[in-house]
Amino acid sequence: MPRTLVAYAALSLALVAAPAAAQQKLDFVLNWVPGGDHAPYYYAKKLGWYAKEGIDLNLEPGKGSMLAVQKVGAGANPIGLADMGNVLIGKGKGTDAVGVFNVYANSPQGLYWLKSSGIKGVKDFAGKKIGNPAADGARPMWPALAKANGIDPKSVIWVNVDANAKLSALKSKAIDVTTSFYNIHHIFQRELGDDMGFVAWRDVGLNPYGNSVIVHGEFLAKNKPLVDKFVKVTQRAFATCVKDPKPCVQALVDANGALKFDNELVNWSLVEVLMSDKFSKSVGLGIHDDARMQADYQLVRDYVGIDKPFDVKTTYTNEFLDRSVKMTK
Repeated sequence: MPRTLVAYAALSLALVAAPAAAQQKLDFVLNWVPGGDHAPYYYAKKLGWYAKEGIDLNLEPGKGSMLAVQKVGAGANPIGLADMGNVLIGKGKGTDAVGVFNVYANSPQGLYWLKSSGIKGVKDFAGKKIGNPAADGARPMWPALAKANGIDPKSVIWVNVDANAKLSALKSKAIDVTTSFYNIHHIFQRELGDDMGFVAWRDVGLNPYGNSVIVHGEFLAKNKPLVDKFVKVTQRAFATCVKDPKPCVQALVDANGALKFDNELVNWSLVEVLMSDKFSKSVGLGIHDDARMQADYQLVRDYVGIDKPFDVKTTYTNEFLDRSVKMTK
């Protein structure tokens, strides 16, 4: 083969191989199994937005915010999704995780029970059994909610219940109360009907930041350009899904065959409620407001306890956000 053709062939192979070689795998652990609230990640991945920025994104199902904080904080996963209250608790225990994009500007946490049990609200929980997964993010934050409502945090009995067994355990009265995120509120309504008792944490004195994308601190320090690209793609994906959710939900369902489109579309509509506050609408989608984060730190410190005090500003950064991208609803 002539030397020029050899050189051309070598160059062609190099150009073909270049995109694959440039991809950096990123193992992203979710807070839970895939659902409507995760649709933007799957949408951006399906359209190749992450790949275009050199990111080979692997979306890993999770088993609760506590576990996600532990995995990211220990460096087992470089990036994840977790409740910020749990991030603050973990930071006090020595875990190294930094929030880079806030998803839930409002707390998604809610409590459900049967009205026929005689329970009317949080003050009636004393002596009752609350069932949820052991690693659920509601457990470590419970003392704050209990004290805000004037009951002893230790007056309830925690029961380990798999996420998929919450409703059946409640119906069979194996437990008295369970916890769940607001974005699946419609499922509880459908299953419990008029007997559903419910209270949102944000309506009874506790509205800390909910889920945020978090990054292992050391990984962040060494990979700022990569994190910057990930955050901006994710921010754009969430903003796009707010404007037109159906393609995003379809991407989620395509990647997770057991999910039902209509159910996850309702899930996403409830997620939009949780995403929206004055800061996400006026400052930037995904923002962690300094004053709110300071208030969340004080809440966790006073009601839950922080093993080793720290500067709350070390647990989040807004440097990667595009401030022109805002929540529109």
